[in-house]
Amino acid sequence: MLEKMGSSERLDAGSEGSGRSAMRERNYRQYCGLASALDAVGDRWTLLVVRELLLGPRRYVELQADLPGIGTNLLAARLKKLRELGLVQRAGLAPHSYHLTAEGERMRDSVLALSRFGMGLLTDPTADVVVRPHWGFLAVAAMADAKRLPELSEAYEFRVDDEVFHLEVRNGNALPARGPAATPAMVATTDAITFVQIGAGLIDPMGAVAAGRLTLTGDPAAAGRCSLVLGLAKPTQQS
Repeated sequence: MLEKMGSSERLDAGSEGSGRSAMRERNYRQYCGLASALDAVGDRWTLLVVRELLLGPRRYVELQADLPGIGTNLLAARLKKLRELGLVQRAGLAPHSYHLTAEGERMRDSVLALSRFGMGLLTDPTADVVVRPHWGFLAVAAMADAKRLPELSEAYEFRVDDEVFHLEVRNGNALPARGPAATPAMVATTDAITFVQIGAGLIDPMGAVAAGRLTLTGDPAAAGRCSLVLGLAKPTQQS
């Protein structure tokens, strides 16, 4: 098999082994925008590092904790390359903290689009997989389309395990963020697996409520509007 691989692919085949080998780069040598993007961020773990920064700055130890399976040398190598590309930089005076640059933020829509695509591929989790609450919330960010209710102005709060997030819908924009909402119209409380499964369409929100896996408080009508913004309900289903 290796004999049939190009030289650039052979270099990448061992990239998981150490920080030194991880710095060897794949290059498709194709004059194509997609190939160029994959040359830059197509290595394993790179887009998951970007995912971890979509909700704001993260410390190195937080990145390592939320990327189970990545070695510290490989994480350092991925961050180094992202910094060299101008996509990530250190966050102010905080030690070993990183955030996306303005150029890195340009990847947001593409990464969320990939997340939407991947949500459709999910099945029920096996015992050996891990899940984090903010991964589920990023699915919410990927699903949200405030243009479904362009006149709407309200916020929804999501309490997932021990983390809190909110989605503010205003002026046709959906703005996801960590932390509680100032005045949430609806509060949803659940666990990370249920949160992801609702987003993946594996369980209906009302089915999760009936099963005791999801609790909704606040304005009952707001739950319907939230479902519509997230594409979990159709306009004809709303009263």
